[in-house]
Amino acid sequence: MSGRRIGFWYRLAAVIVKPPLIALFKRDWRGMEHIPADGGFITAVNHNSYLDPLSYAHYQYNTGRVPRFLAKAALFKPKFVGSVLRGTGQIPVFRDSSDAANAFRAAVAAIEKGECVAFYPEGTLTRDPDQWPMIAKTGIARVALITKAPVVPVAQWGANEAMPPYAKEKKIRLFPRKTLRVLAGPPVDLSAYYSQEPTSEVLREVTAVIMRAVTELLAEVRGEPAPAGLFDPRAAREGK
Repeated sequence: MSGRRIGFWYRLAAVIVKPPLIALFKRDWRGMEHIPADGGFITAVNHNSYLDPLSYAHYQYNTGRVPRFLAKAALFKPKFVGSVLRGTGQIPVFRDSSDAANAFRAAVAAIEKGECVAFYPEGTLTRDPDQWPMIAKTGIARVALITKAPVVPVAQWGANEAMPPYAKEKKIRLFPRKTLRVLAGPPVDLSAYYSQEPTSEVLREVTAVIMRAVTELLAEVRGEPAPAGLFDPRAAREGK
């Protein structure tokens, strides 16, 4: 199956979002050949700006395979925005509740129907001081092992230069004109884990393999070496 068609709501969103993105930013898009032409799959994307979901959605929309994002449930509350999110098939995530698992069940169902589900595995904007990916949550690993679908790592950079992740002043710095860089890589080989029991240790290991692939791509995009290890926000909070 080729997955979700570009229907009314996605086209409406594109009409609203694409013109300003095209006018205000330059683009450096690479690796589109790694986005599967058909069948269900997962993308794992780093997250370093409130603008980068728009940058990434623009990139993948142009491949003809529209993504379904896991989005905070609160984003669905505004009437118009909620209508667009529901119409484009985005998946609400109810954090810190018994409904949290429903998002992963919906993700599995979408992938099994031949759609793409885009994960920001870190779950929030990176806390790494240099904006490298940080240790991620294991939801993506759980869905990947259940579906055995291709997991395509994606690195993006540039939206964070227009809107830094934790700037004290939430001003968008559009000029000089920034370049939105997106690079997709070949699917991560997780076949060695398919026969294993999905224990917490295995899920953490699979997540680490995925995030290492994303980080290596980001190093290529940034043109600088990646750090030896990923930033651990929990250890940072505990002062370790």
